[in-house]
Amino acid sequence: MIAGLVQILLFQGLGELISKFVLTTLPGPVIGLVLLLAWLMLRGKLDPSLALVADGFSQYLGLLFVPAAVGVVLFLPQLKEHAGALITALVVSVVLTITTSALILKLMHREPKNDA
Repeated sequence: MIAGLVQILLFQGLGELISKFVLTTLPGPVIGLVLLLAWLMLRGKLDPSLALVADGFSQYLGLLFVPAAVGVVLFLPQLKEHAGALITALVVSVVLTITTSALILKLMHREPKNDA
């Protein structure tokens, strides 16, 4: 289990270094996760210790939503004050996302030409 945790922390540390000195616009943990994914794809297998740590983390994934819920409760008056703008932004972004996804899917899904 310690070896799996060390692997995760190593890739997160590498991601932080790359984020600090090379790709300053991307968060370090995201870069580290991409590096870990690339490493696992190159190796073609998953270490049992890494799988054990990943399973342990996924069991408590719901705890990551606690800070977000506390933030919503903390800023509830501001959210109520700007509810109209928030709802408008959410609806417009959902419509644009669905429209863009549909257009991309339509462009990617072309019928084969029949030369008969």
